[in-house]
Amino acid sequence: MRDFDLIVYGATGFTGRLVAEYLAATYPGHGRWAMAGRSLSKLEEVRDLIGVPADVPLIVADADDPASLSTLAARTEVVVTTVGPYQLYGSALVAACAAGGTAYVDLCGEPAWMRHMIDAHQDAAKASGARIV
Repeated sequence: MRDFDLIVYGATGFTGRLVAEYLAATYPGHGRWAMAGRSLSKLEEVRDLIGVPADVPLIVADADDPASLSTLAARTEVVVTTVGPYQLYGSALVAACAAGGTAYVDLCGEPAWMRHMIDAHQDAAKASGARIV
């Protein structure tokens, strides 16, 4: 069993904050979820600002650090990422999720990058059981 059902990666950005706020308001006390981003201090600030309970864990991971993304992916069933543009910041996380059997969800509107990710990671995702959406 993994540590979390869901991790919101990019929780300090505009859309990530909305996702975290929605989860906290809609499912108070339910589910095992965490907020993730590059800066622990920003994560703490946003968690307090939007009223997410202090017991929701914070995880530091950076799009430029593939090892941190692999660790993040290994700890959860699903990663919801709002860190874009995805062609610049999303590839390593897709790779980590595909390899590790972690479901991945983003809000990408970059079709060329999506095609590239399918071509690059479809076989790994099938083998691991990851769903990349």
